[in-house]
Amino acid sequence: MDYALLTDVGKLRENNQDYVNVFKNQKGIIFGIVADGMGGHRGGDVASDMAVSHLGHTFEETNISDVEDLREWIIKEISKENDRIISVSNQFDDLNGMGTTMVGVFFTSDKMMVVNVGDSRCYIFHQGKLEQLSVDHSLVHELVETGQISPEEAENHPQKNIITQTLGVSQTVQPRIKNFDLIDGAIILLCSDGLTNMVSDAEIADVLGRDISLDEKCHILIDKANEGGGRDNITALLFASETGGNK
Repeated sequence: MDYALLTDVGKLRENNQDYVNVFKNQKGIIFGIVADGMGGHRGGDVASDMAVSHLGHTFEETNISDVEDLREWIIKEISKENDRIISVSNQFDDLNGMGTTMVGVFFTSDKMMVVNVGDSRCYIFHQGKLEQLSVDHSLVHELVETGQISPEEAENHPQKNIITQTLGVSQTVQPRIKNFDLIDGAIILLCSDGLTNMVSDAEIADVLGRDISLDEKCHILIDKANEGGGRDNITALLFASETGGNK
């Protein structure tokens, strides 16, 4: 499984509160994760770093390979991490109220499992089409789900950035978890909303469809987000199966 990743502070923020990394456990299962922190001072930076580092390094010690076992493991570990972030937040005044979104993907031999809390996203690109696999924890998404607004209205909704679930804010966290068949030749994108708020689906699809390396695709996506205004930190993590692209 080839992959490439890149994160950038953007044009307006003073520091980068996004974190991204890729881990592999004792059974060779790959776990990619992106976290987008929030909170004043260093708060968001600390929360997103905690989520990625703790979940990733704990995963490296496991021998899990079954999808259902992975599901049970990530639910338990996300709950633990949520408690840990709240605990640290309560200990230090400058970290009070910190939190983070997260989106992750696990790759087994023939399946992938997508998990998210918040509005960081996972997409699949295959045969020229881009499809979102994760499900946003956001007020606007809930309005779309209940039929109160259309997907088109959601695109520029004034409350677009209100998220309903994060790690570190509430005592309970309910990640959304979905399983998919692993499609040969597909590209998987994990990203923070600093990318998706600045770059359209059509532009993302155009970049992912180019015959260039995954690393080059990451750089172009980040550049496009900055050209669009770069109002937030920007992170992109790309995976490709053996026939889906070069590293």
